[in-house]
Amino acid sequence: MYLAECAPSHVRGRIVSTNIAMVAFGQFIANVVDWIFSPDKLNGWRYMLGLAGIPSFIQFLGFVFMPESPRWLIKNKYEEKARRVLQSMRGQLDIEEEFQAIKSSFRTEDNEQQSSNKPIFIQMLQTPCVRRALLVGCSLQMFQQLSGINTVMYYTATIIHMAGVKNDQTAILLSAVMAAINFLFNVLGLYLVERIGRRALTISSLIGAVVSLAWLAVGFHLSALHTPNISMVEHSARGTPCSTYKTCNDCMQDLFCGYCYQDVRHAALNSSCLPTTYDNPWVSTGGRCNTTDLKGDLTWAYDFCPTDFSWMPMLGLVLYLIFFAPGMGPMPWTINSEIYPLWARSTGNAVSTFTNWIFNLAVSMSFLSLTENLTRFGTFWLYAGFAFVGVLIIGFTLPETKGKSLEEVEGLFARPWCGTAGPTIDYNTNTIQYVHIRGLNRDGRESELESPE
Repeated sequence: MYLAECAPSHVRGRIVSTNIAMVAFGQFIANVVDWIFSPDKLNGWRYMLGLAGIPSFIQFLGFVFMPESPRWLIKNKYEEKARRVLQSMRGQLDIEEEFQAIKSSFRTEDNEQQSSNKPIFIQMLQTPCVRRALLVGCSLQMFQQLSGINTVMYYTATIIHMAGVKNDQTAILLSAVMAAINFLFNVLGLYLVERIGRRALTISSLIGAVVSLAWLAVGFHLSALHTPNISMVEHSARGTPCSTYKTCNDCMQDLFCGYCYQDVRHAALNSSCLPTTYDNPWVSTGGRCNTTDLKGDLTWAYDFCPTDFSWMPMLGLVLYLIFFAPGMGPMPWTINSEIYPLWARSTGNAVSTFTNWIFNLAVSMSFLSLTENLTRFGTFWLYAGFAFVGVLIIGFTLPETKGKSLEEVEGLFARPWCGTAGPTIDYNTNTIQYVHIRGLNRDGRESELESPE
């Protein structure tokens, strides 16, 4: 929100998207740090957690020297300070036209706000155009999470394990590679956002997410269909449910069983399904795999099955990040920073951010349970379905905000839901938002027109 209020309209999308790209870069660095300290099973997590305090402290110092945004300063009657801040941000002295446009936009808003003592959120719901903007903003944040992005980012190593990569450090290293891909294509989004626009970038990103999530689901389904058989029943497994399973995939479905086998030239030989515990699944409770110090080619697989189709989920993950990172990664934040009038901007961003984190929590907390109950491929089919619904809803409701000032963006929601073009207006005037939202004529006099519902 702060970046959007301070940025010129022609680079606003790029500047706000840079913030999300830096988040992706931080995730990449965090994965590299995890990989460096992962061999230390005892104290590695302490180093990972402690090092996170360094960038946090640097960011805190940066906040101390940040000026308030010019729009906030004008709203709170610090006009001369706002003028100086705007001049320093633009790097030029001639900012009078932009300054007066911002100032005039508050004159009418202040008059309306003074006549209402209702909470801002209630006023947003009662104002048709702002209510539409809030629904679009919250929908973007909701479908960003329902499409599974933070499941992929939080559980990258787990998903790579599920795909058939057995070594922990290799899985963590590959998760760092995935984070690097996410960052690089976030940077690509900085190039695309001011060229093809927010709407086209968002919708094409979601369509790509649908395709890649479907690929992931098919990859896990083929892995489940071509899983190795269980060739023997060890004495320690007799009398337990583990002894009844016939394939590795059947064994994996039971949280209290694991697959023990000899990995000979990438083939699973002398395999068995052994009991384990939920609290310590890294060894079996008996049999050949009842130790973390396995000899030779003996392998314990609790959360994966060896398969020739492991490349398919891996490719699906790469495709997912390639499509998702430039669009649905930064665009919900970029668009939410643009679509609310100043009097509702902080509340609108707070509500949309709350929506994001609520669905983030729901999706991330339910991922492992979904893989157990819907199967791994069923879970990704579910995410693909959510993403497809997002394509339909966002494609129907989201207008294009590229190249428009924050004051002009308000007018885009003063129209019926159908259609993607904004109302026919003259964007060179400073009173656009009042003509289409406040019900005023171009000369500032009140009209009888109401904003269309």
